[in-house]
Amino acid sequence: MDTRSALIHMLRQLFEDTQMLHQQGAGYYSCTPIARRYNKLLDQAGTLFATERGLIDTFDRVVEIDPHDPADKMVLLQGIRIEMGQLISLLEGLPETRT
Repeated sequence: MDTRSALIHMLRQLFEDTQMLHQQGAGYYSCTPIARRYNKLLDQAGTLFATERGLIDTFDRVVEIDPHDPADKMVLLQGIRIEMGQLISLLEGLPETRT
């Protein structure tokens, strides 16, 4: 499996994991492991754009914090999920020869 395909697969799995956590309720999970894993996957995705940054530069690393307020947790998790969806779309649009 090439790097691009592996990243897409891992991001989709992380997206599913966040869905499960979201269903449990914001009081029962920590955002830190999710943010940390997303940041690592984003860093790896960045290596596919070593010569021309372009759209990958529109993605920012997520702050690895764990808010105490359940509403803040849900907002942070929602933001991470949006970023993951966009990153998956960007990687799916890459030609396979770029991996």
